[in-house]
Amino acid sequence: MSARRALSLEAWVGLYLVLYLPNVMLTRYVTQVPHAVLGRPLTGLETLPATLIFNWLLTYLFIWLSGWHRDANAVKIGGFRVPCPTWMTFLSGIGTALVLFTVPLSFTFEGVSIPFIQLIMRGDVLIIAPIVDLMFGRKVRWWSWVALAMVMAALIITLYDRGGLYLPPIAILTVVLYTLGYFIRLAVMNRISKDGDPASVRRYFVEEKMIALPLSVAALAAVSASGIGGQAGQLTFGFVGVWSDGVILPLFLIGLTLAMIGVVAIVILLDANENAYCVALERAASLVAGIGGSVLLAWMFSQPMPRPAELAGAAILIAAIVLLSLAPRHAARRAAQRAVVETP
Repeated sequence: MSARRALSLEAWVGLYLVLYLPNVMLTRYVTQVPHAVLGRPLTGLETLPATLIFNWLLTYLFIWLSGWHRDANAVKIGGFRVPCPTWMTFLSGIGTALVLFTVPLSFTFEGVSIPFIQLIMRGDVLIIAPIVDLMFGRKVRWWSWVALAMVMAALIITLYDRGGLYLPPIAILTVVLYTLGYFIRLAVMNRISKDGDPASVRRYFVEEKMIALPLSVAALAAVSASGIGGQAGQLTFGFVGVWSDGVILPLFLIGLTLAMIGVVAIVILLDANENAYCVALERAASLVAGIGGSVLLAWMFSQPMPRPAELAGAAILIAAIVLLSLAPRHAARRAAQRAVVETP
């Protein structure tokens, strides 16, 4: 975690964006370009099992090799020290599992653009962020409220351009589960770990992920088996057939970027600043990556270009990121100047 101390929060957000961009592009590519054997693009339920399993294994490998497991609560089993979550981090793991399988799934809905679904999902989370702050007595500063209003404006512009919500049932379920998962996660973070302490970050990450990752795979299997959206028949290929298919390499890369994103995201979200600040930075960066990925796919592989309203929404979000980066520094300088003037 020494690198964490050397990087500003904005630098971590930049790294998050850089990692998220290839993740979005690869996910969208394998679910939009026809598969060589099937003659059609793969669906989300055909690609997600492998990517989540890769994410699971690679995250566990990181936890072991980095030594982060030493900071987690643990029990002794046969002479071995095994990390064990508290009941609070177990609850957060459930929330994170909802996020883990709904985010990649949101990139795969036919007829629903990445920018639009991301604006919906990110907008919901940005609404609940200051609510959680107020629940836990955190002060929400003016720039966080302004950034929230800017994101809501971007959402309204996109909804107006689209003529309404008009999402398929599985997309609506995805948005609801994603928002619920983030609310649970933010509430637990604020109660036990949102102080920016490196050891606390490591402990929270390990305890949360050891529950969230296997649970997300199980949740995906349950959604697929339920038949929601008529996609139950895709479970066999998603969990079995994909491992001997040529698409396994891009799926591995998607899982790798997901594992790396998970590490960077926890550093951002557990920063000591209020949720309305940290969440706005993290969510806006992911949305910009989603829109940037759509633009690059349009240029490189003749995929549909984002609509002008979606690009306008992205521009507003970039402005929100700039505001969140500069306003606290300006306030800190003003406070320092006042302190110098008031010093006798």
